[in-house]
Amino acid sequence: MHRAVDGAELLVNLAGRSVDCRYTDRNRNEIHRSRVVTTRTLHAAVAAASAPPSLWLNASTATIYRYALDRPQGEDDGDVGTGFSVDVARDWEAAFFAGTLERTRRIALRMSIVLGDGPATAMLFRLARTGLGGPQYDGPWFPHLRYRGIGAHPTGDGRAPWHRSRGRQRFSWIHIDDVVGAVRFVRDRPDIDGPLNLASPRPSDNRTLMAALRRTVGIPFGLPASRFVLEPAMWALRTEPELVLKSRWVVPRRLLAAGYPFAFPDLDDALADVWRTRRA
Repeated sequence: MHRAVDGAELLVNLAGRSVDCRYTDRNRNEIHRSRVVTTRTLHAAVAAASAPPSLWLNASTATIYRYALDRPQGEDDGDVGTGFSVDVARDWEAAFFAGTLERTRRIALRMSIVLGDGPATAMLFRLARTGLGGPQYDGPWFPHLRYRGIGAHPTGDGRAPWHRSRGRQRFSWIHIDDVVGAVRFVRDRPDIDGPLNLASPRPSDNRTLMAALRRTVGIPFGLPASRFVLEPAMWALRTEPELVLKSRWVVPRRLLAAGYPFAFPDLDDALADVWRTRRA
């Protein structure tokens, strides 16, 4: 690890176990450990390097922000939430920003849901193609502890939250080309450091997202789904309903202020491009 870091110009760390799984105790621990321990190991290597990289980009997640329906969450005015996913993000960034690395600029990439060749996009298209592309409605469900806090200082009360969002939970997203574009952009902007939201400047909501997915795949109808339908369906798919039920309202204020030109600011254009690529 030390030999790989010493002398490098740029360090990009995207390591971490996929969250496309059920949050069993084993998976929860591995999701947390794979991010925090890897980042700590890299931090030690950078600190010990005689010629450390001038820029270190470390993955993070926009899920660090609270469930938001009232206002968008920016880097400087966003509210950190509570519970498992937030604790993972909080500990991840704490390991990244720990200590002083005077010769290395650090940027935490708070990524929203990436539209591209990944499991989240595949699941969304699958819902639309099978006639299940209606809005998803949150609501009460049997008590469980899968979303309880984790780490040395777990947050929340341990209960799984739910909200009557009526399919209006916000959906923040970014096209994979803009992830790459933003990385190249900030590489050449030494004035940018700290947390950076990677999200389209035009977030959507769940109803609008599902309608856009139906248009993209050419399916004219989509059955709505309540949490009582989603929970067993997501259990069968071995993933969590948090993907479509949490209201993520994230805006890329720092990228916009710096003048980054988004290639795909509009949801319909982004979905159409990804759909063409997947079918090519």
